[in-house]
Formats: sequence, structure tokens, C-alpha cells
Amino acid sequence: MRSTIIQLFRATVLVLGLAGAGLAVAADPGHYAELPGVKLWYTDSGGSGTPLILMHANTGTSETWPEQIGAFAAAGYRVIAFDRRGWGKSMAEPASGEQPGSVSGDLDALIGHLKLDKVFLVGVAGGGFSALDYAAWRPGRVRAMVVAASSARLDAEPEMKALTARIDMPGRRKLPVVYMEVSPAYRSADPAGTELWMHHEEHARQKGAADQPLRTANTYAKLESITAPTLVVAGGADLIAPPGLMRVWASHVKGSEFKVIGDAGHAVSWEQPHAFNAAVLDFLRRH
Repeated sequence: MRSTIIQLFRATVLVLGLAGAGLAVAADPGHYAELPGVKLWYTDSGGSGTPLILMHANTGTSETWPEQIGAFAAAGYRVIAFDRRGWGKSMAEPASGEQPGSVSGDLDALIGHLKLDKVFLVGVAGGGFSALDYAAWRPGRVRAMVVAASSARLDAEPEMKALTARIDMPGRRKLPVVYMEVSPAYRSADPAGTELWMHHEEHARQKGAADQPLRTANTYAKLESITAPTLVVAGGADLIAPPGLMRVWASHVKGSEFKVIGDAGHAVSWEQPHAFNAAVLDFLRRH
């Protein structure tokens, strides 16, 4: 029963998101791209607009973007969302390439597979780690990017390591992840949406899936090399990557813009899609 309710709710969210955006209700059912080391699952809204690639959090998959896909496609973009290797429907293929590979490597292979030129990137949380990694590696392929609710994974930087330790909550890893990632405001206001978020989180990562490392470690120097216009979005109630932490690393991305969405937690694009989408679209239209 719970699974049926969740499936119906998910379908309703997607239909309403697309219909509200003025699009046909039929959504892309998804495809597999046979890439080195992986059968990568992706959806593609199609069209001739500038490609906009969505990069999900560690707690999500391509299914966590219904509100963004509808709104961004209605704005004229070709919206592509994919599951990371070992997440959702993307399957590691050891016979066709090295394992575990990197998200940036898979993203680059997908861009080549789809014969894309320059793209916009939108990465949330763990997806933001790899958006930064890719933009530093392939500057000629990134028109502009948005990184939201992300610590940027600057493990090698003592300042960030110390700051992360200071804000960490004792015993947090023993708590259900929903309490750290979804804000109290959202949990109280939208129990059905919270349950759906929990369903996605529970089914995001395949059992035994290996972590994909960054192509190269993120560092301040690496961030300073990024040339793509960048918008950094923080959730005002984010316990994992609060605005104060994000401002530190964002200051190393030349010319970056900073936006705080109040009351939103780490799941900022899920909790407040209209505010998130408005910020992203305003930024991308200027670039």
C-alpha cells in the first residue's frame, strides 16, 4: 500500500509540474547510454535549447527532479538528468571499463554520447562536488553552473576540514538521514513530500555500490581555476552545508554569485522548488 501511494504521489508531482509549466504531460521514459564502465540511465526532455544537466545528491537519483525538469524545459532548455553509476538504474559494467570511474568521467562520456557542445550544470549536494570537479577539468564544455547545498568536498583544505568539524552534530550519523537533510519547516508542512523524499533516499544507492572519487581532489586552487559563471545556492536551515560554510569556499570561485533560500534544508531543490527554480533561471538567463 505504501509503495502504491508513493508511486501515485510521484506521478502526480511530475504531471502537475509539467502541466503547470505548459508542457505536454508525457515525460521522457528514460534511456540507457552504453558508456565505458557503465550503463548510464538518463532522461532527456529533447528540443533545441541549450542543454542543462541535473546532477543529483547522494540521497537521490534522476527521479528527484520533477519540479526542475518541467520548469526548466518550459523555459526553453533541453533538460537532461542522469543516475550516477551505482545509483538508481545506472549499472556498473566492469567488462567495458575501469571501476568505479568518476562522476565527471561518466558525465563527459554522456555529453559526448549525446553530441552536446556547451552545457549548463546544476548540481545539488554531492552532485555539486562533481559539478565543480567537471568545470575545472572541462572549462570549454561548461557555459555556466549552479552548485547548491554543498560543502564542495574540500577534504584537503585544513580550514574547511576544521570548519566542518565545528558545525558537525555529535551522533548525527546514528540519526535517520531525513532529520539532517530535510528541514523541520518542510517536514511539518509537507508530510507526504517528506515521505516521498525518504522513499527516494532509501532506494537511491544500490547495495554494495562503490563510491566514485572525484577525478582530482577539490582544492581552493582548483576552485580558483574555474572560469564558468557560477551561482552558489545555500539553504538557510541546512545543517550539513550552512550558508556560512558555503560562503568560505564560494569566495574562491571568481565572480561567483551567492543566494540563500530561507528555511530550506540540505534538500533545498526538493523543499522549495519554486524559489530554487526562480534563482537558477534568473542566473542562467544572464549567461
